[in-house]
Amino acid sequence: MKSLWLLAGGIAFALLVIVMGVAVSFPATALNFVASIRSHRVQESLPYGPLPRHRLDVYAPSAAASTSGPPVVVFFYGGSWNRGERADYRFVGEALAARGVLTLVADYRLYPEVRYPDFLSDSAQALAYGLREAARLGGDPRRVFVMGHSAGAYNAAMLALDATRLAPTGHSPRELAGWIGLAGPYEFLPMTNPDAQPVFFHPNYPEGTQPISYVSKDAPRSFLAAPVEDSVVNPQRNTLGLASLLRSVGVPVQVQLYARVNHMSLIGAMAWPLHGLAPVLDDVVAFINAGARD
Repeated sequence: MKSLWLLAGGIAFALLVIVMGVAVSFPATALNFVASIRSHRVQESLPYGPLPRHRLDVYAPSAAASTSGPPVVVFFYGGSWNRGERADYRFVGEALAARGVLTLVADYRLYPEVRYPDFLSDSAQALAYGLREAARLGGDPRRVFVMGHSAGAYNAAMLALDATRLAPTGHSPRELAGWIGLAGPYEFLPMTNPDAQPVFFHPNYPEGTQPISYVSKDAPRSFLAAPVEDSVVNPQRNTLGLASLLRSVGVPVQVQLYARVNHMSLIGAMAWPLHGLAPVLDDVVAFINAGARD
């Protein structure tokens, strides 16, 4: 018995070492390995458009929570619009599916293949797929949300706030039950991130690139979260600034600032080994479960 306890303790210590490393540098492969949850079904590499990067993975809860189907989230990852793969964010799909949320994790084209606004067109097609196919996938079409982290939160914000982004797909932000932004850049000119500068044609920025420009009373209910301190995206200017503008026009907004995470471990906290850093998953799921569109 003592040897079993020692073995368990050794495994727990090894996991702690891995997890603490993840919290600092966020190696997605390691996090996906230790955070794997099997309480869901996966459909991989479904096309939402004609191009190679127009693919998404679907993480479905094993059991439906209601006769109308589970809520649906279309998730976009970050990476300065330069990097990222949907497979790296399996832990997000698994975490949400384990809590009863049908989750679509989508790729989109990146720099240098494209610049602004082409990745928003890709994101709009992915969200349109989620809106159009929600019922066929087993989800509730009245409870579709768009969500993103970092650059992906920018994509989500633009789709939720600027109706012209979804319009070419035949859809509207009015079809959303809400949107979720984690550590997103919503007001960031002039840009200082050298990776992102060429994406937005620095210093000759096109008009209309800032999500704060599209705040209106018609915006969907919003969940905005960030670390208390973030060296990548300023939470005061971006998260709190956007929240203030949305509230000023009567949009319901929930804001969470977390003290024990940084820009990357904020999304890492969605995985069960990192839940103790911040209740990001609990708060996101509570927001999702709190409402449906009219």
